Amino acid sequence: MRIGLIGFGSMGKTHAYAVRNLACFFEPDGIDAEIAAVCTAHPETAAAAAARYGFERAVTDEDTLIEAPDLDIIDICTPNTLHYRTARKAILAGKHIYCEKPLSVTAAEADELAALAAERGVTAQVVFNYRFMGGVQRARELIDSGRIGRIVSFRCAYLHASCTDPAKPAGWKQSKSICGGGVLFDLGSHVIDLIRYLCGDFAEISGRSQIAHPLRLGIDGKPWQTDADEAFYMTALLKNGAVGTLEANKLALGTNDDLGFTIYGDRGALRYSLMQPNYLGFYDGTKEGGDLGGERGFTMIECVGRFPKPAGVFPGVKAPTGWLMGHVLSMHAFLSAVKNKTPASPSFEDGAYVQRVMEKAGISSENGGRIERL
Repeated sequence: MRIGLIGFGSMGKTHAYAVRNLACFFEPDGIDAEIAAVCTAHPETAAAAAARYGFERAVTDEDTLIEAPDLDIIDICTPNTLHYRTARKAILAGKHIYCEKPLSVTAAEADELAALAAERGVTAQVVFNYRFMGGVQRARELIDSGRIGRIVSFRCAYLHASCTDPAKPAGWKQSKSICGGGVLFDLGSHVIDLIRYLCGDFAEISGRSQIAHPLRLGIDGKPWQTDADEAFYMTALLKNGAVGTLEANKLALGTNDDLGFTIYGDRGALRYSLMQPNYLGFYDGTKEGGDLGGERGFTMIECVGRFPKPAGVFPGVKAPTGWLMGHVLSMHAFLSAVKNKTPASPSFEDGAYVQRVMEKAGISSENGGRIERL
């Protein structure tokens, strides 16, 4: 499967990483894919991406990729307002589509794309990637098996701090003319999808937007009137009767990438945080209580690297989230030392020191815990 990637900002790089490393993370399952071409708005950025990541060709006209007979898939990583036009052309060209969220900037456009994709028989997916986190998949499994019973209420919030400094120039996601909406489209789309995925379809929704800094620096560094919501708060009634709140907020000073949810049922509860992704909290309301609490309390389920087959073979299922990045950084440090002719660290000397400590510890154990000096 040959992919044409349109847009190569941070998400374009993320998609490229995912495609390139599929064979590392999955058992052989017949999937063979590569990004063959990249398109950006500027020839120098397209050429740089192709040279650095080994793509066969680089272009500035997306139609070149959409019409290319040797490409099977179009991967859309452009600003929101461009999704509809690109996706529609790709569907009509018979390409399968992988599109960053949100699918479009209006419901009418999104409905049209969904209907057109079904009519033309192309596979089309929106990147709601948090569905695939281990803790989220385990939560869905517990809900589907009835472990928390009937869902009564929920809270879900996605918090960033990227709009807290009015002296920081706005990015394209803060400009309505480029993103089509503010934080509701960006973080809010994830929150809404997660609650629907875990709890069910919506029956009612109400919301309130917030702009805390009406005047800030624009993309060009000049004073600019903020025209897209910086925070958005919602209350919702689901078709199953559950009621809850949803929040998308880029005014949350002190946060990083804080996505979390709590779901309450009539037999138990679940809670999860992207900042602590190795664990899912599960409260079993059927456990016996008592004067001192009995057996009740949240159990922290170890999700770590556990995913349904054929995934989960790499890294090992016990490896926590972020483990792999440590190896990437370690390799980079070593190769940098080789290139720059600088001492490697941790060095062999460091390794030898650790070895001496281990040896002394072994001697101590053999002698009933006797103190050994280094």
